[in-house]
Amino acid sequence: MPRPFVLPDLGEGLTEAEVVKVLVQEGELVREDAPLLEVETDKATVEIPSPMSGRVEKIHVRAGQTVPVGQVLVTFGDAVVAPGKQAADTLDSTRTLAPEPKTVVADSGRARQAPPVPAQSPARRGGPVAATPSTRRLARELGVDLRVVNGRGPGGRVTDDDVRAAVSEAPPDAAAPPAAPTPSPTPPAVARPLARGSVEPPPLPRFEQWGPIERQPLSHLRRTIAERMTLSATLIPHVTHFDRVDITDLDALIRRNLETGKARGVTLTLTSFILKAVAQALLEHPHFNASLDPAAGELIVKRHVHLGVAVATPRGLVVPVIRDVDQKPLLELQRELGALASRVREGKATLEDLRGGTFTVTNIGALGGTGAIPIINYPEVAILGVARGREEPVVREGAVVPRLLLPLSLTFDHRVADGADGARFASAIVRRLEHPDALLLGF
Repeated sequence: MPRPFVLPDLGEGLTEAEVVKVLVQEGELVREDAPLLEVETDKATVEIPSPMSGRVEKIHVRAGQTVPVGQVLVTFGDAVVAPGKQAADTLDSTRTLAPEPKTVVADSGRARQAPPVPAQSPARRGGPVAATPSTRRLARELGVDLRVVNGRGPGGRVTDDDVRAAVSEAPPDAAAPPAAPTPSPTPPAVARPLARGSVEPPPLPRFEQWGPIERQPLSHLRRTIAERMTLSATLIPHVTHFDRVDITDLDALIRRNLETGKARGVTLTLTSFILKAVAQALLEHPHFNASLDPAAGELIVKRHVHLGVAVATPRGLVVPVIRDVDQKPLLELQRELGALASRVREGKATLEDLRGGTFTVTNIGALGGTGAIPIINYPEVAILGVARGREEPVVREGAVVPRLLLPLSLTFDHRVADGADGARFASAIVRRLEHPDALLLGF
């Protein structure tokens, strides 16, 4: 019996993906968990595995096509379903055949406490439970015991949907008072078209009347960048504070320790010191490490420091996230930064690498220029832009001396902070970079 396989729920509100490669052919026999397709989401390139062993009867998509979650990708004939899968056949087939992509990891944000699984849930299983690491994390966050969850994935695997179903099926605690309504958060993604706001753009002229033209389709990532930048510029009143930091001493420290760092497997860069300085300054000025909830009239201050670092790739600008920067020694931070940037440029970053950031740093120094005004990475409230450092004459103790000056531009949400707040936060970053010894000691 033919069995359709649909694009599964990719998590975090993602509703569609662009097919990058189809890795199988019609008539081909594939084994369970073998890669079927490679798709590009708003966050990363993801490999979609086969939910079963069987023969590919029909491929319904092609490379370059954008498909919504739930659309049939492949139809299997002569399917061989793993033991334990038959119990799920009474469910909608398109749901049971939608496994989680291997690279998808559950949102690391703080989840609200959910009610425990009821006593009449299935009996506890002995031995290990088949579930991906992301599903196990989700179960921990929602307070669900995986041993009592009915696994409806391939081979009886417990999926994210099974965990959420266990929560939604749990009866309310009669002794507990009704929970206060929680304002709906602003959705992280918005629908097309690219233009937004109350003003509709006028139609474009027919450019071909003046000469030859070429229409080039935007990639999925480029469309996503366009949407999010438009969203941020439309919703957030941006204000930018400019500053310069004397990194002469810091540059000397980095040069003195380059060989020592290489002996330990890392190449010291200015970016890792900037990240460390930003993390420490955010602890001192936490309202820049936040998101605004206008509907609730609240500022959501994050007590974790996960910094996004803008990385230029052939596909476009990607912002991977380094977690708990404030808690990591500088060498560990540098090592993680190098590995993360390599994964992004090679197209191997996972969804977990690309989400959960609380503040973003974009360093265009290697590309030249004297400064830039970056757009805030919504729903964050601030972003730090870094340009190329240059030697300039500076008056110090009555004498003109050459010093290496680094331009900074701090763009922030004017609804959250005033100009004086931005100046103080920028000064906290400058102070740490101009005194690298104190920076390394965490002062």
